[in-house]
Amino acid sequence: MASGLVALLDDVAAIAKVAATSLDDVTAAAGKAGTKAVGAVVDDAAVTPSYAMGFTPDRELPIVWKIAVGSLRNKFLFLVPGALALSAFAPWAVTPILVLGGTYLCFEAGEKILEAILHEDHADEAGELALGSAELERQKVSGAIRTDLILSAEIVAISLSSVTDRPLLVQAGALALVGLLMTVGVYGAVALIVKMDDIGLHMARRPAAAARRVGRALVKAMPMVLSALSGIGTVAMLWVGGGILLHALEHYHAPVIPDLAHAMATALGDVAHVGGLLAWTATALYASALGLVLGGVLAGGLHLARHRR
Repeated sequence: MASGLVALLDDVAAIAKVAATSLDDVTAAAGKAGTKAVGAVVDDAAVTPSYAMGFTPDRELPIVWKIAVGSLRNKFLFLVPGALALSAFAPWAVTPILVLGGTYLCFEAGEKILEAILHEDHADEAGELALGSAELERQKVSGAIRTDLILSAEIVAISLSSVTDRPLLVQAGALALVGLLMTVGVYGAVALIVKMDDIGLHMARRPAAAARRVGRALVKAMPMVLSALSGIGTVAMLWVGGGILLHALEHYHAPVIPDLAHAMATALGDVAHVGGLLAWTATALYASALGLVLGGVLAGGLHLARHRR
């Protein structure tokens, strides 16, 4: 009886050890995958606040919550299962899908830059003014969830490309962990951004002079923060899209453009003390320039086609 109990405890300890090892594998894989996807996450966090702006303060957080729930639904019902199916049955399709997503990000960034240069107004602004607040909120939330689907697909695809050499269960755990943590992080940051002016107004009414100064500064900074986020989102799209294209060119054995990036990074990496930073910065700028060229060609071509029609 005692020997049977000891054997049972040994089995339990062995199972616990395996489970702990698997958890460590999932955490390590999630960390590696999340690091690669950080550019798309920055873009997601930069784009989303605009969908919650322009509503009364009592509706801002509910709107962010609806978009966050939609983001989780996108990831856990569609994207993560789809990514695992690709990994199991068609791993060759991961890179083409990444290329399509990266091309789309470059196009979106190019279109934003072209609109800023040409001072074009969005065509749907007049239509939005004619809608009631409830219908406008519904449309904004739906639009934000559609945009999140594209950005989340990039996050999941980039994450998957980092863990394709791991067992399928580890891949599943890593993708689920990345999806959950990034959704919480992104929409927590978005909620803070959209409420920053309300926090500032509350602090501006406090009796303490220091609190009032901080509150007024927050309110004044809000337009600049939103403008900066728009710029950061555009740069992030170019960086992520261009980086995906660089890796895809290497994957398909078209090394000329990637080799230039590697040569530049290697040369700068030899600089004492700051070589790593210089090499990373140069590679990011190179990828962004590649994304800008591709996005500019696509957005410019579409603009000319529209103009001719």
